[in-house]
Amino acid sequence: MDLDAFRTLLTPTGRGALDEAVKILADGADPVAAASALRRSHPADLAAAALTQASLRRRAEAKFGPDAAVMYFTPHGLEQATRPEVAAHRAARIRAAGIRATGEPEGGPAVLDVCCGIGGDLLALARAGCPVDAVDLDPLTVEIARANAAALGLSRLAGVRTGDAALADPGGYGLLFADPARRGARGRTFDPMAYSPTWPVVLDLMARAPAACLKVAPGIPYEFIPEGAEAEWVSYRGEVKEAAIWTGMGPGGRRATLLPSGATLTASGAEAETGPVSRYLYEPDGAAVRAHLVAEVAALVSGRLVDPRIAYITSDRLVRTGWAPCYEVTDVMPFSLKRLRAVLRERRVGAVTIKKRGSAVDVERLRKDLRLSGDNSAVIVLTRIEERPFALLCQPVTSTNG
Repeated sequence: MDLDAFRTLLTPTGRGALDEAVKILADGADPVAAASALRRSHPADLAAAALTQASLRRRAEAKFGPDAAVMYFTPHGLEQATRPEVAAHRAARIRAAGIRATGEPEGGPAVLDVCCGIGGDLLALARAGCPVDAVDLDPLTVEIARANAAALGLSRLAGVRTGDAALADPGGYGLLFADPARRGARGRTFDPMAYSPTWPVVLDLMARAPAACLKVAPGIPYEFIPEGAEAEWVSYRGEVKEAAIWTGMGPGGRRATLLPSGATLTASGAEAETGPVSRYLYEPDGAAVRAHLVAEVAALVSGRLVDPRIAYITSDRLVRTGWAPCYEVTDVMPFSLKRLRAVLRERRVGAVTIKKRGSAVDVERLRKDLRLSGDNSAVIVLTRIEERPFALLCQPVTSTNG
């Protein structure tokens, strides 16, 4: 979809075509039938644009909920947009820090949002009451972000313009929010030096801003985190979604946050002991693992590490916490396919959940080789203890991810 096609969608005729496309897809028509039906009343290019947008809205429901019904998207924009719950969490932190305009219009926008994309974070910031000046290099993306702000009644607080983030001046704002593109010609990139704008440009922008929040991939190499900054990893319903680097917002360090509960964990100086597997096994949330806060989780459950280099915690106590699902251990055995298969057959286990940390075992191959049969289920944890591969048979105690 090009810029002209999108602008046509914003006209009364285009909105009518989009409404028709949404209804046709909701009635269950396949793409070919939907296109044929829509072309009977609209030009082919408008029909195509309307059907593309209607399809994207349906996909977006899983991420944006009811807002998706009035928003606009591109495929990459939808994929890369921040989940609203995560964006709202960050916006709340910024609002709580008092980063907003002192007056309008004299005070100007409080937040400069560079590389705003379709506006996921822009919308959350505006909803939190933060005036935002957003910039993106792509004219189509800018038009979509502007339309999304209008559709959700946020235009008064959310201005969007075409511009090069590298040329932006963050000095006149309370906070810089940056979400550099992490996708190149070959797909997603995990190398910060391949971000757009490049990593040195992003760091220069942050250095010139009174405060900054930089959205990065959860797997960012630790050596790229600037000294004195806070690195925060965010987990949503047990899955690590992304990380952010904060400057000018208080002391640096490491933070893990669970959503939707909002629970947060920071470094306390805790040190975890190592010891034999006890009755319960805890699997720390990925945000705590990435933030190097496994010892803090161990302290919450009065536990110790199974192995000093593996993020599994064991304890005699059952503690319900959102920071780690808990499993009751029934068997601990050195890994042996023959023995594991025999135990599972004896207990009539026909379904297993296989988890692993520090194990080189091919999970899918193991699942086939076990030749499971029976009505019972179990959790198999594959790990390493003192350099030896082990298998732990467990039963889930509770699902507690925040």
